[in-house]
Amino acid sequence: MLSVISGLSNLVGRTFGLRESSFMSGLDDQIPTAFDPFADANADDSGAGSKEYVHIRVQQRNGRKSLTTVQGLKKEFSYNKILKDVKKEFCCNGTVVQDPELGQVIQLQGDQRKNVSTFLVQAGIVKKDHIKIHGF
Repeated sequence: MLSVISGLSNLVGRTFGLRESSFMSGLDDQIPTAFDPFADANADDSGAGSKEYVHIRVQQRNGRKSLTTVQGLKKEFSYNKILKDVKKEFCCNGTVVQDPELGQVIQLQGDQRKNVSTFLVQAGIVKKDHIKIHGF
């Protein structure tokens, strides 16, 4: 059985013009490295408000329920006043949460990503270039 396998590998090597040593060394060069899709989010310089981006995300709760979070607004803005206006404008409930890593984060009920982004641009709080919308 062993001779059949070694004969088969020699046949494959001759057919494709490869020897076993060159074939194996080719595999060593192609070892995939671990790819981390969140590496840019976990970097030291990408804390809340870095590069002046406002991140708008949606989180799925249960069933059809979802939660929209807004982070990265400048600290000189009154989060409670922005929240009050957004709640009145889009007929949804929300709160301001203090996160130890991200600072203050606005949470809204429902998928309000597009509504909040247009509101922030029209109110002059953030430029359109500085908004990143995440989610499905």
